[in-house]
Amino acid sequence: MSSLLVWSGSARAHELQPTVADLTVAEGTAELVLRLNIEAQLAEIDLDGLTDTDNAANAEDYDSLRALPAEEIAARAPDLLAEWNELPLITLDGTPVTLTSGALSVPEGIDPELARTSEWTLRAEGLDPAAQSLTFAWPEGAGPIVLRQQGVEEPFTGYLEGGSVSDEIALAGGDAATGWQTFVAYIPVGFDHILPQGLDHILFVLGLFFLSTRLGPLLWQVSAFTLAHTVTLALGALGWVNISGAIVEPLIAASIVYVAVENIFFSRLSPWRPAVVFGFGLLHGLGFASVLAEFGLPQAQFIPALIGFNIGVEVGQLTVIAMAAILIWLAVHAARVAPLEGLEEEVREHEVMFRALSVSGSLLIALIGAWWVIERTLL
Repeated sequence: MSSLLVWSGSARAHELQPTVADLTVAEGTAELVLRLNIEAQLAEIDLDGLTDTDNAANAEDYDSLRALPAEEIAARAPDLLAEWNELPLITLDGTPVTLTSGALSVPEGIDPELARTSEWTLRAEGLDPAAQSLTFAWPEGAGPIVLRQQGVEEPFTGYLEGGSVSDEIALAGGDAATGWQTFVAYIPVGFDHILPQGLDHILFVLGLFFLSTRLGPLLWQVSAFTLAHTVTLALGALGWVNISGAIVEPLIAASIVYVAVENIFFSRLSPWRPAVVFGFGLLHGLGFASVLAEFGLPQAQFIPALIGFNIGVEVGQLTVIAMAAILIWLAVHAARVAPLEGLEEEVREHEVMFRALSVSGSLLIALIGAWWVIERTLL
């Protein structure tokens, strides 16, 4: 059970989110307002592709920093800024910009077991007022960042991975991505939220897959789930529906338990299953929406980003199903000790072995989901 609990830690309520940066350059002054997990940055955790600090090699350093009061975190922030200025973060018309630390707000009173988002303002003055463009670099290992240009028409908004550099950004504006560019850019964002980051969503999809070897029941369930989470993904990301993660996350875990337990007792699609899956899909859509809303996209880019993100999620889900089907097929053929005579006998053996794998796999999924319900409700 101990290994099960360690594994489950990776699904804590989207513990790590992208850094969000608002950049304003006007009248020789640059201001960069960051919303970030500063403890993770100070601990030098490699955030590229990471979803939970518990899985980091230096997780103990992060936990120690996370337990410090706000004033001690603020005292250590200049060390981080010195590293960033060596990069540097901003290059203006080919000239590196040295940023100085301004206000740093580190929220207090948050459960030490949870990540907290601090707001840090960095500034640079005396810049060339005739400068035309800049590039923004983000350190390798710092995780993804959403960069949003402020104070201009048609502002640049971009999603950068750690270790990457933006294209040239015109200070006067006009670099807003086209709808097509935004659509394409957010497909991998949605995919990443399933593989590798969305363990809770992966287990739910596996729960749908384990019900039956037949394509019909699977399509009914996946269609209901897709339709439902598409609706709440849009409503939640637009801010029209807003339910606390403290409510949504335990219910998502409960949905995993439900489908897994039903798989153990039923081997075929029940009349109520598509409706129940639709209801759970509404919950999962709110979980996706919390990620997309965090990016704060301009209205003109929102719909293409929403569609691209949703397609990425769907591709991720189909990939999970395809991988599960291949693994099941390999397991069934590896377990076969003698050749079978006739297609009917082969189909019957396949169904028996799949049922055994389905029950054992669903039992494991139910145990993980039950632990998450407890963890997200009580711990």
